[in-house]
Amino acid sequence: MRATLALIALLAAAPAVTPATAQVQASASAPDGPVRGFTGADLFGLAIAADPQISPDGRHIVYVRRSGDVMSDRMVSSLWLIDVASGRQVPFASDGSSPRWSPDGTRVAYVARDGDRSQLFVRWLGPDAAGGAVSRVTTLPGDPNALEWSPDGTRIAFVANVAGEATTLGKAPARPEGANWAPPLEVIDRVTYRNDGPGYRKPGYDHLFVVAADGGAARQLTFGRYDDGGPLSWSADGRRLVFSAIRGKDAERQVMNSDLYAVDVASAQLTQLTTRDGPDGQPAWSPDGQRLAWTGFDDTRRAYENQQLYVGGRDGEAPRSLTASLDRSIEEARWAADGRSLYASYDDRGHRKLARIGLDGRVSAITDALAGGGLDRPYTGGEFSVARNGTVAFTGGDATVPADVWVWFGGKARRLTQLNAVMAASKAMAPIRKLAVTAPDGRAIDAWLAVPPGHQPGQRLPLILEIHGGPHSAYGPSFATDMQLYAAGGYAVLWTNPRGSTSYGAEFANLINKTYPAQDYDDLMAAVDAAIADGTADPNNLFVTGGSGGGLLTAWIVGKTDRFKAAATQKPVVNWISEALTMDNTLFTSQYWFSKKPWEDPMGYWNRSPISLIGNVKTPTLVVVGSEDYRTPVSEAEQYYAALQIQGVPTALVKVPGASHGGIASRPSQAAAKASAILSWFDRYRTGAAVGVR
Repeated sequence: MRATLALIALLAAAPAVTPATAQVQASASAPDGPVRGFTGADLFGLAIAADPQISPDGRHIVYVRRSGDVMSDRMVSSLWLIDVASGRQVPFASDGSSPRWSPDGTRVAYVARDGDRSQLFVRWLGPDAAGGAVSRVTTLPGDPNALEWSPDGTRIAFVANVAGEATTLGKAPARPEGANWAPPLEVIDRVTYRNDGPGYRKPGYDHLFVVAADGGAARQLTFGRYDDGGPLSWSADGRRLVFSAIRGKDAERQVMNSDLYAVDVASAQLTQLTTRDGPDGQPAWSPDGQRLAWTGFDDTRRAYENQQLYVGGRDGEAPRSLTASLDRSIEEARWAADGRSLYASYDDRGHRKLARIGLDGRVSAITDALAGGGLDRPYTGGEFSVARNGTVAFTGGDATVPADVWVWFGGKARRLTQLNAVMAASKAMAPIRKLAVTAPDGRAIDAWLAVPPGHQPGQRLPLILEIHGGPHSAYGPSFATDMQLYAAGGYAVLWTNPRGSTSYGAEFANLINKTYPAQDYDDLMAAVDAAIADGTADPNNLFVTGGSGGGLLTAWIVGKTDRFKAAATQKPVVNWISEALTMDNTLFTSQYWFSKKPWEDPMGYWNRSPISLIGNVKTPTLVVVGSEDYRTPVSEAEQYYAALQIQGVPTALVKVPGASHGGIASRPSQAAAKASAILSWFDRYRTGAAVGVR
């Protein structure tokens, strides 16, 4: 509680109110009437659609609805059922995730909480597909995931954790009965001993199981000191399951070298199907069982590679890439019912697209409106599923609201839900438009600009440059609470896809290979210059923030220029040597972002570390991090905060209690408080905005 209050204390400084922004800013006290501007409290009223699963006949969709719960301060998940023809939807399960239809469309398996664990449930549907009996199918100590029905609908395969024995060294003295002793020693001997989000790993490994669809004892199919993962796929005859894993000698020391394996369901005998150096995953047997599709790439230790879609024989023999000439990374792929093509999603220039890809590699676009995933920042995203008749269910949206459920059939897309219609009707949301940017070397850089509602063209505004993480990821023109809150605070907000971003091809992404941060800095400055030249940004009121890779670039920027009035670096990397040795996947950095290990080339690491530029920093810089961040550990943020203090640069350190790297904005109150803290910091250094005439 004390840490939470410390975070909220930073919000005490009320944002400066200018005539241009008074109409959209909420008062610090309780309002006397409706507030048209988007506020932190509105985060609790948001809902977002995810994992839309269409029935085999294309008539119904079960999807996950995530919505804010003000009492638990969490986004809670429930399942809803939609009639595709009418758009009518009804509650399906008050708690649940990962819904999956049985092959005959009469049942839906899903995962739901039962006490302090998640279990596998099956719901039998009534004649009108609106109700029926529910049965718990498993009683497991580990949470099931990657559900997959057998072709005949009699069994369900899944992945779950199998607990192991903790490693011990030596033996403590015998404890007298009733004595209150300290906990026993913890011995860590795994290479990857903690993960961002779950935290420190408990003894045990993930393995495959199969259970009868109407209940009974689950049977373990895979074993050993390896983690086996989904998605899973059954062979057409129901005798084998294919999955992806890193197994074999030195498995723990492999970073991305996963292979495909088939397990015989009757005997549990394993067969390795792929052997190349590189990741192979997302396996799926064709409906007739004659072909196997999967995603992967040949690992050349570059920072980025496109994930390609491969098809081979039933055991993966004679593989060939269907997307080598596409120059985009495949996110998901699913077979069409006729086995002659696959539906696949991929990011292209900041948009997630869905296309049908033939076995000859021909790509036929379906839609570029996929969206979904997170709420705080405008990353590309979106999920889909396909019925036997080719009807596609997907999550899509735009810049004004989070993702809804859509359906595509016969060349047309139709929106089935409007989860945030009430909020959208009552709130003035920030308009978003694309901004043309040209980098110093002549490359076109995609950028988007949001302004406060009611902003008049020609009126200059303080500008926040918001930088995405990754660095190999992509922003797009989609809904994001941070951008809306910043705009409601009276700022123009600029976000870009500088070189290194995905969705523009492998060459563009690898322009920062083994050099990051580098010319991406120039792209970001060119975007700021474009916003000034556009007549929107006040050149005397520039601010910068970003998270993860964006936090690194924020710290890099203030070490390179004094043009920004204030900065907020969120969950940054500031020292590549310490990051490489303390992140949750310690084998990654020295293999993919550098050519040598830290002790082999310490100056190479130092010269690309923002903390090496600390002597140049004069910009007041806020440092923000989750207290349980294991991807860019808390020590990175604390190093930078300490260095700023030593240098006498105005600074403050904000820790988000209990938050991981990926979950820093997962609780609505913390997402709102974090954005408000950043606005309060910027408002301290913001001066009266100049007004220009265009």
